[in-house]
Amino acid sequence: MCNFVSRAVQLESFGGPEVLNIREVPVPQAGSGQIRVRVTAAGLNPMDWFMTSDPDTATRFGLSLPSGFGTDYAGIVDQVGDGVTEFAVGDRVFGGALSRAVASYVVVDVAGTIAVGGDAHHTPDGVDDRTAATLAIAGCTASAALAVINPGPDDTVLIGGAGGGVGVFAVQLARLAGARVIGTGSATSADALRALGAEPVTYGDGMVDRLRALAPAGVTAAIDLYGTDTMQAARELGVPDERITTIAAQVNGITPANGANAAPGAIDEIARLVAAGQLRVPIAASFPMEQIRAAVELQAGRHVHGKIVIDI
Repeated sequence: MCNFVSRAVQLESFGGPEVLNIREVPVPQAGSGQIRVRVTAAGLNPMDWFMTSDPDTATRFGLSLPSGFGTDYAGIVDQVGDGVTEFAVGDRVFGGALSRAVASYVVVDVAGTIAVGGDAHHTPDGVDDRTAATLAIAGCTASAALAVINPGPDDTVLIGGAGGGVGVFAVQLARLAGARVIGTGSATSADALRALGAEPVTYGDGMVDRLRALAPAGVTAAIDLYGTDTMQAARELGVPDERITTIAAQVNGITPANGANAAPGAIDEIARLVAAGQLRVPIAASFPMEQIRAAVELQAGRHVHGKIVIDI
C-alpha cells in the first residue's frame, strides 16, 4: 500500500447497505495527543447502520457527509503524536471511533471517547484482533445494562434479544455475577443461548406463560436489548421498574442503559475476562472490506448469533 493513500468505507449519501462504497483516501496523520492505528479488524454493530440510515438520524449522532462507517476496531499503533506516553509504535490496541472504523487507518485521541475523538485500549495477550474488534460498543453497553440491574446469586435475570451482539456479553456477565439467566430468542437460537449459559425461551405470543412455567419462583430483573416486549413481560411478571433496563427504547419509569455511561475501566475488565477465558465472544461471520454491503445486510436481518467482523 502506498504511503499516501489508504482505503475506507464511506457514504456520500445516507441510506442502506447500497450507499456503502470503498474509497481511496489520504492516510490520516496523528497530531498532538493522538495515535494512528493500522486497522486489522472492525466489528459491526446495529448502531452502525442505524446511525447512517437517514439524514435525521445521522444528524442526531453528529455525522455529516461524506461519512465513514463502523465504530469498533482493533489493530496496531503505527504512529504516535506529540505528548503521547501511554502507547508506542507496535502496540496492539482496540477501541471505538464513531463511524470511522472500517478503514485501513484510524486516528484516535488518547484522551478521547468513542463518540468524540475515539478511544484506545491495550489489547491483552491471548485476545486476537477479530475478537478485540467486537468489544467496545457491545461490551460497554452490556456493562452499563448490568450496572443498572446489579444482578447477584439470588437473581433470575430475563434478557431479551440474548443471542445478539450485546446479548452475548450481557448473558455471560450476569452468569459471572452468579445469576440465573433466561434469554429470549427464536427457536433456532436455543442451542446458541444454552452455549452462553442462558436458558432459552422463545419470544412472541405466550412468552409470559412460558416464563412462568420456566421460572415458577419468579423473575427478579430484566434487560431488554431489542425493543419493549421483554420490558413489558417483566412488568407483567412483577419485576419492579428499578430492576429493568432497555437499550433501544425510552420508557417512563425505566432507566435506560447507554454504553457511553459504562463505568471507567469497564471495557478493560471485559477484555481481561476474555483473555482469561471467562468470557467468550462468538464470531458469527467475517468478511473482507470488499464485501461490506453483504456483511451489513446479514447483520440487519437480526438473526445472527454472535458478532460480525470485517477483516481489513
